[in-house]
Amino acid sequence: MSAAPWSWSPQGLAARLAGGALRVFLVLAGLFWLLPTLGLLISSFLSSTDLNKGGWWQALSAPARLTADNYAHLLSNETITGSLLSTVAITVPATLLVVTLGAFAGYAFAWLEFPGRDWLFLIVVGLLVVPVQVALIPVSKLFGAIGLFETTAGVVLFHTAFGLPFAVFLLRNFFAEIPRELLEAARLDGAGELRLFARVVLPLGGPAIASLGIFQFLWVWNDMLVALVFADSTHPPITVALQQQVRQFGNNIDVLAPGAFLSMVVPLVVFFAFQRQFVSGVTAGAIK
Repeated sequence: MSAAPWSWSPQGLAARLAGGALRVFLVLAGLFWLLPTLGLLISSFLSSTDLNKGGWWQALSAPARLTADNYAHLLSNETITGSLLSTVAITVPATLLVVTLGAFAGYAFAWLEFPGRDWLFLIVVGLLVVPVQVALIPVSKLFGAIGLFETTAGVVLFHTAFGLPFAVFLLRNFFAEIPRELLEAARLDGAGELRLFARVVLPLGGPAIASLGIFQFLWVWNDMLVALVFADSTHPPITVALQQQVRQFGNNIDVLAPGAFLSMVVPLVVFFAFQRQFVSGVTAGAIK
């Protein structure tokens, strides 16, 4: 069977060459973007002596220098291991609270009738433009007065408060696109609002909820400013703990490098675990 005529045409050949060049460019761009991550990974397996002699690329020609001793030192460092636990204790509740409260509020703004609904939604949207830095001093005074300053609960509440406006805005717009006929049919079958929310709205809004959860998790996990101001200084999150270790960079790079890599790996694992739902939520939002 002869080849398709278009495959030998100048236009088809140019299209194939352009597509191949684009793929090569994307692969090179991806490798360039991953280069710092690769460097950090290799550095976490090099001793401080080897790192002081040269960069991480020396391990490419001498892989025998790689060692897991740094991670053994990391697990024996109570500051780093405690900071990881503190970060989990802050990130998980802050993410769950934002997703849960945002889902309830988004459904209420989308499908429930109550006085002042539109005005309240406009206020929520307006809160999106309020920068975190503006609230640091007044919230610090408030937390100090009620005993939440330098506590895990205070950091969780702060992240929840500043994450809710975006959560409500995102989920309300997504829930509002659900066909009204579908909700009315469920109501005719005797479903109450809670059952309707749990059985119909949440399954349909799964991609948007997953996207919100990923955004919130990454923001809280990688946050340093709020943690630096409000977190317990004796048990700081990983970002603050690593910043404190940087002050002694020359003496404890064997702890700093694996700690930094672990702090980066956790968000990557969460993202890749839910990437299908994340892409579905983003594309659905773009189409709508």
